[in-house]
Amino acid sequence: MPARPENNDPRPVAPRRPGNDECCRSGCSPCIFDLYTEDLALYETALRAWEERQASLKTAKTPRARKGR
Repeated sequence: MPARPENNDPRPVAPRRPGNDECCRSGCSPCIFDLYTEDLALYETALRAWEERQASLKTAKTPRARKGR
């Protein structure tokens, strides 16, 4: 079986949302939910950029249709 090509641009992984029981409810600054919100925003930005790169790769790999001879 041939080796699979290496993926040099893996899809970003979403951060894990903390469970409600993981917050101590003592008003920490930053709260784990604040950190999660920041991580989620970074993830969404990275995901959009990754999706754009993937779309441009698909466009670049698509063979051009040959015009009739």
